[in-house]
Amino acid sequence: MSTFEKVVVIDGKGHLLGRLASIVAKQALNGQKVVVVRCEALNVSGEFFRNKLKYHAYLNKRCLVNPTRGPFHFRAPSRILYKAIRGMVPHKTARGAAALDRIKLFEGVPPPYDRVKRMVVPDALRVLRLKPGRKYTTIGRISHEVGWKYQDVVAKLEEKRKAKSAAFYQRKTALIALKNKAVSNKAASVKDLNASIAALGH
Repeated sequence: MSTFEKVVVIDGKGHLLGRLASIVAKQALNGQKVVVVRCEALNVSGEFFRNKLKYHAYLNKRCLVNPTRGPFHFRAPSRILYKAIRGMVPHKTARGAAALDRIKLFEGVPPPYDRVKRMVVPDALRVLRLKPGRKYTTIGRISHEVGWKYQDVVAKLEEKRKAKSAAFYQRKTALIALKNKAVSNKAASVKDLNASIAALGH
């Protein structure tokens, strides 16, 4: 991600929450627009029960006088990632606020981004950063346990998207095979033409 692109779309599946948050925060502060999809498949190190206890301890932290003043405990995976990123950004300054505006986070892969090439961040991938055999938890499961209501909805939409994507890929491979076959069939008849074009330096 050293060079700027219009928008970088990251597939959150299999990334560690904190590591991904730090990289996204840095890129956003540098002016890069970042979109993270499939936030529900992000991972956190440590077993599920321990992470659930941590979240419940966080739920206890509230304003005793008037809880509506905050802190606000977001349950959705995308908001949990947002909170992690916000903690790494000077969000009370204009620069920090502008950086947060450059970030978009989603559960699942909503329509504009289901046709876009999605990246991974090797520095934040669980398989590369976590020692084999260590326990880890999926954010979606924690969210579901503490009150996120849309796990089933997102799962259903993801199934639909994957079926649609598989059908598109099948059509694409069939079309490429057809094109290659046509090229090989006509190779002999256009051999002389290709040779004369090559002689001209094209």
